[in-house]
Amino acid sequence: MKTNEELQIEVQAALKWEPMLHSSEIGVIADDGVITLTGSVDTYAKKTEAENAVKNVAGVKAVVERIQLTFGSFGKKDDSDIASEIISAFKWNWEIPDATIHVKVEDCWVTLDGEVEWNYQKEAAKKAVTGLLGVVGVTDSIIINSYIKDSIEQRDIQKAIERNSFIEDDDVKVKVSGNTVTLSGSVHSLFQKDECGRMAWNAPGVFSVKNDLEIDYAY
Repeated sequence: MKTNEELQIEVQAALKWEPMLHSSEIGVIADDGVITLTGSVDTYAKKTEAENAVKNVAGVKAVVERIQLTFGSFGKKDDSDIASEIISAFKWNWEIPDATIHVKVEDCWVTLDGEVEWNYQKEAAKKAVTGLLGVVGVTDSIIINSYIKDSIEQRDIQKAIERNSFIEDDDVKVKVSGNTVTLSGSVHSLFQKDECGRMAWNAPGVFSVKNDLEIDYAY
């Protein structure tokens, strides 16, 4: 296993490698595979980018995100301005069915709800909001309600995971109950865990995914 110091150094290097981030803004604490991020940034997009960069580091089992947002005069916006920009962003993104998604903005915090047919549409909506200046956080309450009523094929999901070169699938187990897919077993990184979840969400008819995979990292 990597020592806390070794893991801290690698996480700091991963943050430094991301062009959007200034590594001096973000502090890193490592404790037995749990990474705590501290400091301050000026956009919500930077917070999410930092978290995603850390998840890709081998040896990271969990991320605690305590980064603060500190807007200057440039980044501060009214709720009405943010809402208008979200509506415009949705309108010009073909992945987002804007007619079925509802937007609420309160104190610069965005809440999304409504229904979509596919998870990629839900992810596209959240991504579009995350990148806007002035947003301090996003609550994604959009639900998946697919019009496809065919039964979900457990074998198809298992094979999709097997085809993914980033995943060692020997310890990944797939269970289907109705429209819910449950993943269990173990993988070697948070990135692999997220990738397995993404594979499961790609199956037609999936309404929810319970990702119970554990991180079993051996260095």
